Amino acid sequence: MDDIEAEFVHIAGLRAYLARPLGGATGGMLLLPMITGIDAQVREYAHDIAGTGVTALVWDPWHGPSADDTSREALAESMRGLDDEKSLEEMATLLDHAFGELRLEKVGVIGWCLGGRLALILGARDTRVTNVVAYHPSITVPPAPNHTIDAVEQAGRVAAPVMVLHAGADTIMSAETFANLQATLQQRETGATLTHVYPGAEHGFSSRGRHGNPVNADAYAVSWPQALSFIGDTVRS
Repeated sequence: MDDIEAEFVHIAGLRAYLARPLGGATGGMLLLPMITGIDAQVREYAHDIAGTGVTALVWDPWHGPSADDTSREALAESMRGLDDEKSLEEMATLLDHAFGELRLEKVGVIGWCLGGRLALILGARDTRVTNVVAYHPSITVPPAPNHTIDAVEQAGRVAAPVMVLHAGADTIMSAETFANLQATLQQRETGATLTHVYPGAEHGFSSRGRHGNPVNADAYAVSWPQALSFIGDTVRS
């Protein structure tokens, strides 16, 4: 895209990906990838966001590897060792950079799958976050051994507007867990709650690898423009 600049960057020892409008921006989003890490598709998400006039800064959960060069089995092994608290510390470092060196005035967070779960937790932990977008978040019951923080409980502590995009045929987050998440969000005293359900869509429907199923492709085609609109409405001054 001619109207943005994008590159891998290093911030306080962390590898990240930065995409931003050439003319600068006052609003930004912290992107939390799915299991694939900062692969070509996640970079495309960042470019799409930057194309709307919003800076995109992408957290790298695997510190280098991604689906571009690493097998899904190896990435799944890394996912089993991902530590909630350490991940949140890294995200806080990136937020510091966004508000500091990048001089952004408003920054939200968007995550997919494992990143969707962490986006809800970060939104609860860090009051600087202006919005939370959770794409088919990976919230399991019982939780994985390394999931030490209850994402549904934490969601009730988010003060910012929240958008959840739920796959109706999700096999990771059950219908019961989604209902509990929705109820928790709607019981908050502040922050709008937008929950979108895509009947028949599978977990990870935003991934091009799942678009052989037209239900997933259609769900993504409808949901992504709405997510971009929500992002713009909540972070652009």
